[in-house]
Amino acid sequence: MRISRLNSLVGACGALLLGAHSGAAPIAWRTQWSDAVFDQATKDHRFVILDLHAVWCHWCHVMDEQTYGDPKVQALISKRYVAVSVDADSDPDLSSRYGDWGWPATIVLAADGSEIVKRRGYIPPKQMASLLQAIIDDPSPGPSVGPGLVLNERGSTHLNSRARTALSQTYAQAYDTQHGGWGNGHKFIDAAALELAYSNIDGGDALGVQHARQTLDANLRLIDPVWGGVYQYSDQADWNSPHFEKLLSFQADDLRLYSEAYARWKDPRYLAAAKSLYRYMTTFLAAPDGGFYVSQDADMSAQITGHDFYPQDDAARRAIGMPRIDTHEYAREAGWAIRALCKYYDVTGEKDALLEAERAARWAIADRSLPSGAFRHNAQDRGGPFLDDALAMSQAYVALYRSTGSREWLGHAAAVLQSVNGTLRDPNGGFFAAPRSNQHHGVFRETVRQPEQNAALVRVASLMHRYTGDVRYQKMATHGMKYLVAFAQAAPEQLRAEILLADRELSAPPIHITVVGHKADPSARALHSAALRYPSDYLQIDWWDRDEGPLPNPEVQYPPLDRAAAFACTASACSMPVYDAAGIETAVRAALEP
Repeated sequence: MRISRLNSLVGACGALLLGAHSGAAPIAWRTQWSDAVFDQATKDHRFVILDLHAVWCHWCHVMDEQTYGDPKVQALISKRYVAVSVDADSDPDLSSRYGDWGWPATIVLAADGSEIVKRRGYIPPKQMASLLQAIIDDPSPGPSVGPGLVLNERGSTHLNSRARTALSQTYAQAYDTQHGGWGNGHKFIDAAALELAYSNIDGGDALGVQHARQTLDANLRLIDPVWGGVYQYSDQADWNSPHFEKLLSFQADDLRLYSEAYARWKDPRYLAAAKSLYRYMTTFLAAPDGGFYVSQDADMSAQITGHDFYPQDDAARRAIGMPRIDTHEYAREAGWAIRALCKYYDVTGEKDALLEAERAARWAIADRSLPSGAFRHNAQDRGGPFLDDALAMSQAYVALYRSTGSREWLGHAAAVLQSVNGTLRDPNGGFFAAPRSNQHHGVFRETVRQPEQNAALVRVASLMHRYTGDVRYQKMATHGMKYLVAFAQAAPEQLRAEILLADRELSAPPIHITVVGHKADPSARALHSAALRYPSDYLQIDWWDRDEGPLPNPEVQYPPLDRAAAFACTASACSMPVYDAAGIETAVRAALEP
């Protein structure tokens, strides 16, 4: 769905503005990544050091000030390196390639584009100077530069029982039964892992309820009680040591997941959490033109860290100042926000949330869409179009269709996926993170495929097939699964809940509720609202107003009725018409019984 949250946390995070390093010889940072970097390195007999950072995080602030401000580090870089520093959020191509190594990620390459060293997280000055000198003395690739996974893509489009069991065991073993959450390091809600727990609950898994609620309860400690919004993670397993940066990606994921939790359990704490996330997103990260900003920094300054700032009340915080908000507006972030706002609207009926979602969609169409149906990431991009933006916006459009019943949004989703299929399809299986590069050096001649992105593609394409009946989307989904199956077989020890979700959703239809009635009819609107509140996110909802012609997927025929009704359908049967909104959940559960 986006840059892997798990991967982006493996190293530390953050970064500061470029070029303001202290010391006698500041580093002459380039801020644009291109072939010219390697042309200069070849001409001047230098190596390339790539500093991939993000605007929002603490440890790159420290590295920028301490490591790149160190005179010995500056002298070594000045002597033998071409230095490039790039905001990873601004470049989905680089962030997809090196997300496992940051942020900050420090990548050192030879002039021919081959990798020498990949390091994650903060590197102290003395250690960095030793590393830079060691590369000068012996530029042989280090142990961090190993061969990638060897994938055996034989064409299977579903996990076999062995692969499914292996991934499921990894998922189960990764759960921290003492503290909640998946993994024993940084603590945050892994969106795919919690979604899989929800899916397991729908299948009758009582342990899934325990794990989901323990994790949701623990994560409440990371929600800012003053301004709202969720901090990125806790660096201690007990969830009590927050890193205070607030990323739009985390706000959006947690807003969806707490909204879903409230729909399931009606726990007022989960509704309060969802309201807090909604308030923060729309107050601090909503741009005036309809887009959404990327993040808010963890620290006020090098002198006033988040540990000093965020324990204060509102008045004290504002007297100190405002931690920096990254005001870039990317299509990807808009898509994430739209999907989350739609889910919040579905569960709460908060009309302003839907208006915000529609406004963001209109902004993306006006300011970031391309004639092909794809999206620019930013107003101007180095490359692209990128899969991340296409995925976020296609998911957003499908969510808008579910929330509104307006077929316009399915049309936009279709255009995005058609563009992806035409430009980002790997002939062997799966889809590329970015088009084949026009760079001609080393590893940058190779395309990148990501499991997380491909799983999101499988899920949204499969859902589009359910909504439209168009087999092209089913073919896209099965093509993506070819790569995911091969990946799962090669790396069953990795926590990949998203692959299990993709496999499950490709195989089994969602809960399907169709409302039949005019959109101006209050009874039809009440039925549609009740359908949206059904406690599951793997949910297909159509609203058939006969004045609009046949449904996008007319496979199921509904009888003419003299009043609005809803039908709950499975793969093989539909319920009797439901006329009372209060009866929808009962009808769905009855339809699902074997």
